[in-house]
Formats: sequence, structure tokens, C-alpha cells
Amino acid sequence: MTIKSTLAVLCLTSIAAGTALAAVSPDQAARLGKDLTPLGAEMAGNADGSIPPWNPNGTPVPEGFVPGSDNYIDAFPDEKPLYTIDGSNWQQYKDLLTTGTIGMFEKYGADGFKIHVYPTHRDTIRPDWYYANTLKNATGANLVEDGQKIDNNLPGVPFPIPQSGLEAIWNHMIRYGEAASSQNDVYYVGSDGEPVLSTTGSSVAVTPMFENPDQVVGETPFTKLRVNYDAPARRAGEILLVHEPGADYTKGKGRKAWQYLVGQRRVRLAPAVSFDTPNPGVAGTSTYDDAFIYNGSPERFTWTLVGKKEMIVPASNYDMIFQTKVEDMLGEKFLDPEQIRWEKRRVWIVDSNLKEGSRHLYSRRTFYLDEDSWGAVASDIYDGRSQLWRLQYLYSANLYDRKATFGSAYGSYDLLQNIYNITKPIPGGFKNGVDKPDNYFTSEGMAKSGVR
Repeated sequence: MTIKSTLAVLCLTSIAAGTALAAVSPDQAARLGKDLTPLGAEMAGNADGSIPPWNPNGTPVPEGFVPGSDNYIDAFPDEKPLYTIDGSNWQQYKDLLTTGTIGMFEKYGADGFKIHVYPTHRDTIRPDWYYANTLKNATGANLVEDGQKIDNNLPGVPFPIPQSGLEAIWNHMIRYGEAASSQNDVYYVGSDGEPVLSTTGSSVAVTPMFENPDQVVGETPFTKLRVNYDAPARRAGEILLVHEPGADYTKGKGRKAWQYLVGQRRVRLAPAVSFDTPNPGVAGTSTYDDAFIYNGSPERFTWTLVGKKEMIVPASNYDMIFQTKVEDMLGEKFLDPEQIRWEKRRVWIVDSNLKEGSRHLYSRRTFYLDEDSWGAVASDIYDGRSQLWRLQYLYSANLYDRKATFGSAYGSYDLLQNIYNITKPIPGGFKNGVDKPDNYFTSEGMAKSGVR
């Protein structure tokens, strides 16, 4: 089977310091809803039909799903893999694989690492008001303050026709989300092949940015996220609260974070919950800005839009996310390949390089953004010697009874230390909507609930 890949001729660098990058012209914006989807993806499929046209009706609700249950069963239960990529044939598909995936085959192909590639589904949809705001943003939103702030951005995709890597990563940073809660298990598997429970906790997130669709985002938070840790015993009782900005990371603004530590019995500001601080939630096997593939201020890197390419990435992983216990998919060197679904999709490729004079564990990262949702689905991570160090995958699925996508199951492989981690909901642990009062997402609310 011959698979053709395409790479758009597009190499646009990040904005120059102190300048604003202008929005696209009305003629360009008029493509949205015509040859481009309302969010900026290509409306058409690819030449050989392996990527279909966008489906504006969304993912079909499968027979057996109970409305309102939040128990998302497989939307495509009868589908079988089109083909499998393994240690014997991966080089035939090399042009369709991320650098990190190539690294996995080079290291673990002989040990059984494989990829089952299923039919591609382009069913991502959003509310009508989100489409309308995205159209307005195309000609109205601008990056200012060295790319640390977006001016005139309504709740929607700020840059549906991106002109720079920084615009594209902003699309990921404030991608659409809804209020939800989740009981999560986080495991890492050490170089000895033994799984270790890093944390069990409940995460609750609200999305103020999307609650007032008609208001320019300004300083409205993209999300307020609170995590209460229940296990292991050494972490039980800890609380983390993060307010993530919707459009402004300029000095004195940006992320606000607080921690409640049992031993201190007090709530403290936590400015270290950012950038390359090792994340204790995954036992230090990833950094804070690795969460959700990438999060936080873009200030320490330069960003380059490489282009768009057809690539094979994880997608439509209903069973893996919602039905499978994480303990049942932990292999000695990698997750059980039989439980992960991959699809060929078009992704935007964004390179980030550490700025001179800035500090970070990573010298460079490459991000792969799904064209239909703008969510990052994978990344390649390099150490200070420009050696491939880590790689990440995000495992997503459309919530077919809502116009939203679940994108909070993700993991990291460390190719140098031979360890990996995975974060995902426990079966039955995900719930749409949040019934917590506003003060639950404040430092005062944290202090009142600190009981240990």
C-alpha cells in the first residue's frame, strides 16, 4: 500500500519582538466555512481518500450509549485496523511518523511495539457561537507584547488561519473546553519494568473563558483547575489550584497557582508550578509544562510554523480512555499496543527552540496539532545536546453527545532513562459539568478544605 504525505510550503517564523502580527484579510477569512472548516482545517479529504472530508454532523452516537451517563463507549466498535506498523515494516511508513514514534520503533520495535491504524474520522464539531467568534477572530485578533498577549480575541479559535508558530500554539493553549470533573490514576513504569502509582486524584475544571461568548476574553481565565490528591499515602490531602489565563501572559499577569501541603497545613502561592519544574503528580518524570502536551507561557521559546502534514497519531481512543483500567495496559516498556487506536490525520507542525538567555530543561520541542480541533496530539522533546530525550502522546475522543472533545489522557516516554508515564481517568470517573461553588476555585476555599 502506497501512502503519500504532503507538506505545505509554509515556513513562517515567530513574530519579531515588540511588534503586533496582523490578522488575516477579509478575503482569507472568507474561506472559513467554504474550502476551510469553520475552525480552519481543510474541508476536503486527501487525494487517496485515506483522510475523509470533514463531517459537520459530528461523531455518531453509538447504539447502547445512555444519554447523560458520561459513560463513553466506543463510537466505532465494529472497525478493524486497516494495517499494522511494527518492527518489521515501520521504515515503509517513516514519512508518516513523528520523530518520537520513529524513536520508539528504533528502540522497542524488536520488543513488540506496534501501531494499529484504523479508518480516519473527522467528526470534531463545536457550538455555532464558537464558529461565529472564530470568524471574527480571523480578522480581528492580534498578538502583541512579544506574543504574550492576544488583543481583541473573542472566545473561539484566535487564529484559524495561522501565520506563525506562536499563533498556532496559542490555538492549542486556549482550545475549546467545557466544565468537567475526573477521577484520575497516574502511573509511571521504571526502567525495571515495574509500574508504580504516582498519584490518584480528583481534578475539577471550569472554563470561564467560554461562559460569556459575546465578551472579549481580556483577563478572563481560560480555565480554573483544582486537583485534590487521594493517594499514595504520602500525597493524600494535598491540593493544587491553577488559574490559567485566556489571552494574557504579560508580566504580572499570566498563570496563578496555589498549593496546600499537608505538612505545612497552609495554602501557599506556587510560582514554581510552571515551565520545567518537575511535576510531582507524575513523580517528576515530566515537567509542569508537559501537561496536556503543552501548557503555560510561551515566553522562553521561539516558535516556528513548519507546515501541515499527514501523519499517523493516536485518535478516537474511547475504550482506552473511558473503559480500561490503567493497570491493565501497563507493559514493561510501553503501553499495550492492542489497546490504542491510531489514525492518519493532518496535523500542523510547530517547532520551538529555547531563546538565548532563557532557562529550560529542553532545548527544543516539536508539537503536532490536530487540524480539526487545534489540540496537540504529540510532541518530540530534545535535551541540551539536541538529542531526542522524551516524546509525548495525547489520547483524545470526541464527546459525541456534546460539541466537545476529551483531551486529558496523555503520557510521556523517556528514551534515555527507559521510563514512561500515563495519566487517564479511572473507568466511570469522568463527569461532564461541575457543581462546585465559585469559592471552591479560590485559595480561601482550599484553606477551608485542608483537613490533614
